[in-house]
Amino acid sequence: MDSARKTAVVAGGLFLVTEMAAMGALALYGPALDSAAYITGSGADGRVFLGALCELVLAVAVVGTGVTLFPVLKRRNEGMALGYVCGRLLEAAVIVVGIISVLSVVSLRQDAAQAQGADATSAATVAKSLGAVHDWSFLFGPDLVLGVNTLLLAHLMYRSGLVPRPIAVLGLVGGTLICASGIAVMFGLYPQLSVWGSVAAVPVFAWEVALAVRLIARGFGPASVGVSRRNDEWWAAAGEGA
Repeated sequence: MDSARKTAVVAGGLFLVTEMAAMGALALYGPALDSAAYITGSGADGRVFLGALCELVLAVAVVGTGVTLFPVLKRRNEGMALGYVCGRLLEAAVIVVGIISVLSVVSLRQDAAQAQGADATSAATVAKSLGAVHDWSFLFGPDLVLGVNTLLLAHLMYRSGLVPRPIAVLGLVGGTLICASGIAVMFGLYPQLSVWGSVAAVPVFAWEVALAVRLIARGFGPASVGVSRRNDEWWAAAGEGA
């Protein structure tokens, strides 16, 4: 297996990890995002910690996709490839902000369990604010920044032929829709977790899954393989010369 094929498999695997981790975190975070009930209830701290772990895995995998694909993408357009890596780093950083806000809600719940009256009410208010921080980070990270990153990567894939054009077009559509949906949510047209929000997220989900399956099963396009083989032959010849 040459270097391009290995890169494709690793990148495809990381894209699948991002999807699974994102869905796991969203399912597990439910109690903490209902801040008032969570603060005054018995708590589901273990479940929330597991959700935070899922999002941490998500952040690492997001950075991993950018770093893994950079050597391949930079041969097509180094500036855009660097922009994609920086965008993935920004996306991961926003996700981490959301993780910290949710874990802070857990700490507040644990403190509020020993408090009464005004202190408990105050804790519930702060928890609601922290929940709002997570909601906004969820909007900016996995929606707006993700949309821009998707457009960058899909454009590079489309222009270079690294993957079949129908997959790249799906990415262009998905990136556009998720950005538009994020802006709509920002201006209060509908909630992020709504029918319209879910519909807008389907194409970008399909893009990442289709891209992952393609990379794992078939690798990059023929042009990429040719470049990788020439590089491998050069390094082999250099080693023999040494």
